[in-house]
Amino acid sequence: MRIALALALALLFPSVSVAEDVAPQRIRATIESVDGRTLTLKTRAGETRVLRLKEGARINALVAAGIEDIHVGDFVGTAAEPAPDGSQVAIEVHIFPEAMRGSGAGFRPFDLTPKSTMTNGDVGTRVEGVDGPTLTLTYKDGEQKIKITPKTVVVRIVPGEMADLKAGAGVVAFGAVPGADGALEAGAITVGRDVTPPM
Repeated sequence: MRIALALALALLFPSVSVAEDVAPQRIRATIESVDGRTLTLKTRAGETRVLRLKEGARINALVAAGIEDIHVGDFVGTAAEPAPDGSQVAIEVHIFPEAMRGSGAGFRPFDLTPKSTMTNGDVGTRVEGVDGPTLTLTYKDGEQKIKITPKTVVVRIVPGEMADLKAGAGVVAFGAVPGADGALEAGAITVGRDVTPPM
């Protein structure tokens, strides 16, 4: 009886069960248009998506930085790929502001490339090398050695504002989920102010 009732409810209200089961998405895209807090996006895969920012959504902006801007003691994040020696080769490094120190600290898989990882941690050491520095990022219960190369993109995260969200700007929306009307909703978004978000 309970199974039959559950099936009947699923047929009557399919959107409810789907919404509950959908995992939050990370959307990488370019803004096509802006209408208040609603953005029309063109994803990197070429899809058009509508994203609505929740009331009070956090907006972070990215500005260009360089390898020389990464210092011991900074809190950074890096998308990287594994090297044969067990270290990670950085695709990008984003330098967090002090107010965001500790955000997402740790080491985990990431979806930028098939083998990519994400490490957020404190720069414990910086050892200069011929091809670029090697950073040791430390976090609770672990550390990772990150090799920086001339191809590594370095950016700095700064507070953003609605004015940064304009047509042509690249964005990454975190934790986006479908709303009741099918549009995606997100409580945080990162926008490139003078760079394309590399993460």
